[in-house]
Amino acid sequence: MPLTDSEIKQLQQHARQLRLDIIDTTVWAGGAHIGGSLSMAEILVLLYFKVMKIDPKRPDWTERDRLVLSKGHGGVGLASVLAQRGYYSKELLREFNHFNSPFGMHLDGNKVIGVDASTGSLGHGLPMALGMAMGARHQGQAWRSYCILGDGECNEGSIWEAAMAAAHFKVSNLTAFLDRNRLMMDGDTEEIMALEPLADKWRAFGWVPLEVDGHDLQALAGALEMAHAEKSAPTIIIARTTKGKGVDFMENDVKWHYGSFDSELAKRARASVEKLYEGVL
Repeated sequence: MPLTDSEIKQLQQHARQLRLDIIDTTVWAGGAHIGGSLSMAEILVLLYFKVMKIDPKRPDWTERDRLVLSKGHGGVGLASVLAQRGYYSKELLREFNHFNSPFGMHLDGNKVIGVDASTGSLGHGLPMALGMAMGARHQGQAWRSYCILGDGECNEGSIWEAAMAAAHFKVSNLTAFLDRNRLMMDGDTEEIMALEPLADKWRAFGWVPLEVDGHDLQALAGALEMAHAEKSAPTIIIARTTKGKGVDFMENDVKWHYGSFDSELAKRARASVEKLYEGVL
């Protein structure tokens, strides 16, 4: 699905706004898992504004595509893109993670419109996305299941159990994204529990691994086109990303896995995002 120049520009506009909304919501919440939400911005906008078959006016439409955010701590990113897509008003995010708000730090699918699965306990999202994809196949439905994984999450054994099952049953209507920003809560993934050679591991488990720049919309779209064309195996798109992408003082800094800031620091963050898109939009 090659993107036209116009489509790329529109998606970049959405990514810019998403990053700004993530910053705003983090301020309103008093803190959030901002680094990993910023790193997956392009993945989210490509899925929600170009790829997935969805209808915000019919969030329970049975023929819709499903997304499971397995790295559920990135809920501030998912909540922001759902608001931007029209599932609910952005104004509701002013109460994100406040007492009695439907928006917890990890989004609850029973409370937040548009959320297909409640996640937060790492390692559970891929098994759920697999079950959804198999359910579609058994019902003769054409919709697809997507899953966004964190790289540190791949330390969880349940991820690899699901990976084996997906390959064994040839669940080709399942596509996973791995947000490969190389930083987990406590530091560099390769120092805490080495993942490389990551593509080889997924290939050995029977998946089709595709490695791309996770901030390059055209590259992500091309990988998705290949994933959709695959009919005999699940596909994982290993998206090389930058934690905190777009905010210069956050990029590649593990302390921004979770963080908060005052109005002055938020102003700096917003200015950095605007600078990222200078000459592009």
